[in-house]
Amino acid sequence: MSEFIFDNQLSVLALMIGIILIVPPVCRKIHVPSIVGFILAGIAIGPFGLGWFSGTQTIQTLGKLGMLYIMLQAGIEIDRNNFSQHKRQAAEFGVLSFLLPFVLGMITSRWVLQFGWSTSMLLGAMYGSHTLMTYPIVSRYGVQNQRVVNIVVGGTMLTITLSLLVLAMLKGKMLSATDASFWWVLLAKTLLFAVVVLQVFPFITRRAFLREHDPMFCYMLVMAMLVGAAWLADWAGLESILGAFICGVALNKYVPNRSPLMQRINFIGNSLFVPLFLISVGMIIDVSLVWESWWTLAIAGVMIGTKLLGKWLAAWIAQMRFGLSGMERQLAFGLTHATAAGTLAIVTIGYEIGYFSPHILNGAVLMILILCTISSFVTEHAAKELALQEESRLEADRQDDSWLVLSVGEDLLPQLEELSTLSDLHRTEFATEQNWQEAREHIERTSRSVIVYHAEQTLSTVNRLLVAVPKHAEKEHDFISCFGQIRRLSSQIGAKVVFFCDEDTREALRVMCRRKGKYLRASYREMGDWEDVLMMAKEARPDDMIVMVSARQATASYNTLFKQIPDMLERFFGGYSYMILYPEQTGAAGTDVLLSEQVHTSGVWSMIGLIKRMIEKIIYKIQTR
Repeated sequence: MSEFIFDNQLSVLALMIGIILIVPPVCRKIHVPSIVGFILAGIAIGPFGLGWFSGTQTIQTLGKLGMLYIMLQAGIEIDRNNFSQHKRQAAEFGVLSFLLPFVLGMITSRWVLQFGWSTSMLLGAMYGSHTLMTYPIVSRYGVQNQRVVNIVVGGTMLTITLSLLVLAMLKGKMLSATDASFWWVLLAKTLLFAVVVLQVFPFITRRAFLREHDPMFCYMLVMAMLVGAAWLADWAGLESILGAFICGVALNKYVPNRSPLMQRINFIGNSLFVPLFLISVGMIIDVSLVWESWWTLAIAGVMIGTKLLGKWLAAWIAQMRFGLSGMERQLAFGLTHATAAGTLAIVTIGYEIGYFSPHILNGAVLMILILCTISSFVTEHAAKELALQEESRLEADRQDDSWLVLSVGEDLLPQLEELSTLSDLHRTEFATEQNWQEAREHIERTSRSVIVYHAEQTLSTVNRLLVAVPKHAEKEHDFISCFGQIRRLSSQIGAKVVFFCDEDTREALRVMCRRKGKYLRASYREMGDWEDVLMMAKEARPDDMIVMVSARQATASYNTLFKQIPDMLERFFGGYSYMILYPEQTGAAGTDVLLSEQVHTSGVWSMIGLIKRMIEKIIYKIQTR
């Protein structure tokens, strides 16, 4: 059609908002993923469908931002603890997920479709790459911190990089730029891109978040970083989606998954930019071209079969290598065979430089439609099943958790709520006490786990948690819940953990840190008696948070010096955020299997220990004056 019904800005805006409003409930009604619905809507209204809409540059630009949004989300939502534990597996999976489809693509393109070697290599690179188009499904079901998701997301960065390297090599060959200068320039630009995004961007973000807390400013800063990283990647000869993903990784610790900032990013992206991207993908698909030539249909069939087989083999080998479950393998397969931005970039450039014919171009577009549809169904099913399994496990593990989160001398309700949200605490009560005497009385009156919190800086800007753990703390009934709170907070804000403890407690903590599915990256410092907790002051940095594990009277780890914690914090840790944890005190039923028998000391040894601590305290005060 030469003229389109929706040809002015207001009509375009009304059409887009109408589609975004109507498609999700309709898809839920007919049990179809929304991703498929938006793509089909794009086909229907586009120039190759009903001809209602031509696809303006504005919509294409917003759609591009939607793809960048998806990659940013993937980078930000990586669990840094789990990713550091599985980074080797992520690298292996990335190589598998690229190499198997690449080799299969070379074989089918060269000997089945009878293409030349250069065209076959470029098609192999196209099969090797994938786009995390269905990642919003994973995020919606809350399984983004599953081990398999961290492996797949980490491997995605490698597959995109390898595919783009093949593209750069073939493009350089076509342009007669395969001399050393071409590669030196590419390497220099790539290094500059990495330094700016991984070093400069986090530095600017941290300084800005410390000085400015306005929600709009924080959101727009993240958007500026996203667009800047995408532009730098494009300038360096890489792909903008790779820049967006690395930007997400760089800003990971400053945008906790449960923070209000992350909620704003997800809300705006998932409700506007991502749907516009999917609609824009649908508008470039010309289904009629498929029936004009059987050769186009044959090419599309080979493409689809090759990619599905290659990605399924990669997921199956990963299952055998890493001990994944069948549902985890299915999720890995669902996430990795969807394709859009990377494939469009490769096929467009391949067509422009003469490697691809119009038949290959049309076949690739048809492949995008079919694989995105299949991927949506597979990912939806696997993510839903894993979410049900995770929910069942969480209910069994934490159904009795109850927390009291309080502040002393100041009303910090918003900060207390933020801490509770980031730590994923259930059944939480918030309180404010006027002084420490009232706080101690409140703590002694309750048997629940207690957190006393004081905020000097935003949690997302904390770089390390310095955790003082007294002797025998691991023998407390509910110490495992306090440890879990530290682990979850560390994961959300991307902060490293440094434990100060004695040798026996350190060994118990090492076991806890290495538990399957609850990994925590941590380092350890030797701390004998509780008086040595002041050695933390020598190591503390401005961006650290002080955490002290305390206890109530008449418990295994109680120390009379615990009463002096407020004075210690005021004198030696002024200006730091701090958190004091009191494990729950109930019966011994349900004690974690990692906890050992309680050791009871005689009255004589208790008196000797008390005198020893008093003498050491006097000596320390003399030395510090």
